Amino acid sequence: MNVWGFLGAAVLLTLMPGPDILFVLTQSITRGCKAGVVFALGLCTGLVFHVLAVSFGVAVLLTESPWAFTFVKCAGAGYLLYLGVRTFLNRNKASLRFETGGQEVRRLYGRGIVMNLLNPKVILFFLAFLPQFVCAGAEEPFVQLLFLGALFIVQALVIFSVVSLLADRLSVRLMRHPGVARWMNAAEALVFAGIGVSLLFAGV
Repeated sequence: MNVWGFLGAAVLLTLMPGPDILFVLTQSITRGCKAGVVFALGLCTGLVFHVLAVSFGVAVLLTESPWAFTFVKCAGAGYLLYLGVRTFLNRNKASLRFETGGQEVRRLYGRGIVMNLLNPKVILFFLAFLPQFVCAGAEEPFVQLLFLGALFIVQALVIFSVVSLLADRLSVRLMRHPGVARWMNAAEALVFAGIGVSLLFAGV
């Protein structure tokens, strides 16, 4: 099992522009570092379910069932479009800074989980990526899949946290200006809606 090769590939893939890192960036810029980290924790918790599904073969059943795949795809797209519309309607708020109360933390953490679980592209990615680094002829390949999946989640959480910190430093200055804040809030809505639409074109 090529652990270092896997880790290098995982880091590069995590840093590539994609839904997860864009979500973390927008949350961190509009609401601060803590919001970005909480959201990243939700996303990575969702990854746990995807890794388990791939390791134990559940994901294969999902991708082989057109009805199940379409349901997840449409549910994910609908949820993201809903968030996009809701964020757009609140775009005139000068700031959406994150409140550290328990209810707000749970809400944002849960949003990260749901958004990840309802993204069928994640399942397709893990199905294609993880098995490439499993030793051929392994007696218990699911153990290696679990290890690689856990390693991917850890590195993703570290990178997302660093991205949140850097984005927060930028947002401290940007979000002080009402005009910029409104544009950033509108941009966040476009990210949600754009990725929601892209899910509709995800194929098995």
